[in-house]
Amino acid sequence: MNINEDTYRHKGLRKKLMDVLREKGISDEAVLNAMNNIPRHSFMDSAFDNIAYEDRAFPISDGQTISQPYTVAYQTQLLQIKRNEKVLEIGTGSIYQATVLAELGAKVFTIERQKNLFDKTKQYIFKSKYHNLKFFYGDGFEGLPTYAPFDKVIITAAAPFIPPKIMQQLKSGGFMVIPVDEGLQQRMLRLTKNDDGTYSEELFENFSFVPMLTGKANSILHKKV
Repeated sequence: MNINEDTYRHKGLRKKLMDVLREKGISDEAVLNAMNNIPRHSFMDSAFDNIAYEDRAFPISDGQTISQPYTVAYQTQLLQIKRNEKVLEIGTGSIYQATVLAELGAKVFTIERQKNLFDKTKQYIFKSKYHNLKFFYGDGFEGLPTYAPFDKVIITAAAPFIPPKIMQQLKSGGFMVIPVDEGLQQRMLRLTKNDDGTYSEELFENFSFVPMLTGKANSILHKKV
């Protein structure tokens, strides 16, 4: 199977997956439409083609996973993306989450700390479609101060604390969606930055992510599951 081929069968399976996400409580139709437009199987090994549209995470390469669709939809829904907003993503991984944001019309700046995964972004098959998606190799805790401020921030790994440098790069009134806490489960938070630099906090469901690590690495990047 050519992973670039998007058949009627794939499209039918995607539609069923969107129905599953609706049943689980995803109500933002813009998010669901964006995910319905993206061939998830193209981000995975062809061996997973038959199960690419199940609502669960799967291995990609370098010991990483493509995230569960529900998790992607949940975080994206919390972000409340508007067209042309600047969004910083920490943890590129499979590029699936970043593609959903780009499909929604955001200007996406995504950071990967693992060199092998970053190098694979050069072969991103949808590069010609999403000119609004930019890739960077770096430490997620540092963010991208050169491109700040950002309207929204999404972090796709378990942060042990709210990264202060990332909060500084967020616009007043902007959102950060982040899973926080060490251990088996994390609290999904949406932080809204106030004019005085402080932030208000909203608490949502618990999720399980692998740790957000500091620095750059040539070894395996811990990515969300």
